Amino acid sequence: MADRKGSGVPDRPARTAADVFGWRELRPGQRDAMEAVLQGRDTLAVMPTGAGKSAVYQVTGLLLSGPTVVVSPLIALQRDQIAGLLSHDEAPDAVAVNSAQAAGEVEAAWEAVRHGDAEFLFLSPEQLAKDEVVERLAQVAPSLFVVDEAQCVAAWGHDFRPDYLRLAQAIQRVGRPTVLALTATAAPPVREEIVERLGMDDPALVVAGFDRPNIALEVRRFLDDTDKRRVVVERAAAEPKPGIVYTATRKDAEAYADDLASLGLSAAAYHAGLAAGERSRVHDAFLAGETDVVVATSAFGMGIDKEDVRFVLHASVPGSLDAYYQEIGRAGRDGNPAVAALHYRPQDGGLQRLFATRAPDEETLRAVAEHIHERGGPVEPEAVAKETGLSRRRVTAAVNLLEQAGAVRTEDDGRVRAVAGTTAGEGARRGAEEAGARRRLEESRLAMMLGYAEATGCRRRFLLGYFGEPYDTPCGACDLCTAPETRPGDSVVDGVGSAGEEPATPGAAPYASGTRVRHAEWGEGTVMSEEGDRITVLFESMGYRTLSLAAITGKGLLSAAPPPAGS
Repeated sequence: MADRKGSGVPDRPARTAADVFGWRELRPGQRDAMEAVLQGRDTLAVMPTGAGKSAVYQVTGLLLSGPTVVVSPLIALQRDQIAGLLSHDEAPDAVAVNSAQAAGEVEAAWEAVRHGDAEFLFLSPEQLAKDEVVERLAQVAPSLFVVDEAQCVAAWGHDFRPDYLRLAQAIQRVGRPTVLALTATAAPPVREEIVERLGMDDPALVVAGFDRPNIALEVRRFLDDTDKRRVVVERAAAEPKPGIVYTATRKDAEAYADDLASLGLSAAAYHAGLAAGERSRVHDAFLAGETDVVVATSAFGMGIDKEDVRFVLHASVPGSLDAYYQEIGRAGRDGNPAVAALHYRPQDGGLQRLFATRAPDEETLRAVAEHIHERGGPVEPEAVAKETGLSRRRVTAAVNLLEQAGAVRTEDDGRVRAVAGTTAGEGARRGAEEAGARRRLEESRLAMMLGYAEATGCRRRFLLGYFGEPYDTPCGACDLCTAPETRPGDSVVDGVGSAGEEPATPGAAPYASGTRVRHAEWGEGTVMSEEGDRITVLFESMGYRTLSLAAITGKGLLSAAPPPAGS
């Protein structure tokens, strides 16, 4: 493939896509992202599941001199991505380095990259937390550093994969190649955080449309858990197969799978508590079409390459619309009709509120900060974990918060040192404040998720509005647009009004998506969506809030704000 690299042909991406991968045309957003990367620009590409995000690095990797490193969070996902590349006879080789490999396999992978026999190297973020891995990667001088599932940098932050937050240091240490971040779920504030956390330099932003019109949206509201469970099982049994059922807990995943199996269906549970071999078996059987329904926690499905999933049912409320959109996006990737149905009880939000409060507490932050300060010079995070008795994951999460609070900093070699002029106690206090801000944001995201469940207007408009994409209703493919007489009640959060009680205020100034505003109490924020007499604003201090224009206009609570500095 070396003869294609550095070619001056204007339409290199399209030619390479056709010659190597057999793709007759590029999808919306793909060409723009490819051209930005080939110009040497850091690029953030936000494309719906099934829109061909992987093609961006597959094509550009062939056209740039030097290997391409792809940071991918799951071994199963790495395996699928490599298999996809190897299915094309003209595509170059791809290898992975992960914890599931024997030492000989790891060495062979590095040798293939070093000698130019493999163009693509897949690594997990945890691998890049190891000095020896970063040093070997620096020696092969990658030309492109790809961060797949980049929402992990921001959407889950301290709880999901904290090592994603250390990638900026790794990027610098391997020679600062061009950075390509890929995600299917990034509302505007998440995009900003991805850019900041990865240290991207004036990146090109490529956002394809979020709408998946072939997916019908539906919410079923329940008061009784027994009724909800019965309906979920009946629905999963009746819908065309294959499908996915998402649950909040491992226990529920196994219980629903057992119920479906008792009906004669091929059903399997999937969650992080299963042995790696069993997870791989379930994953592979589903891809091969041998399983009717997988019942899973959020651990299943990230980047899964299966086009014919006909339904995604949620047996409980996800923690955010970001997570919900990603999970339902696994349905109908072939463009044929599919169903996304949320089965909702108002009480279900309590479990997600518990999940949203798991950031390190001030006592943990103090223990980590004190150890770093006592050492004086830079210290390895692993040493902090050993001395404090905390898990490496917990230490990494604490260091992330302390760094955001300005109490510690991470050196280029991954070691951590205290910032001069700070104390451990002050750092812990500021870190706890950062954790509180994160918690408020996560709780507001959950409020938006519950708002979707309780919406009275078009669900598609509500969902797309969350991602800052306007939509003209009705969609004709959600339960509220097709049967408006069955709409549930709706409310506006934070005691600022109730939807449907007041008409739009005559003469009230409209606030379009993207408008910067300032609230008298909550400070500055960005309007995410508007509908009738309601706007949803993401406030920097408080997270998402849905406001009644009638209330805020009458009280003078909201005004226009200047754009952020540098915009």
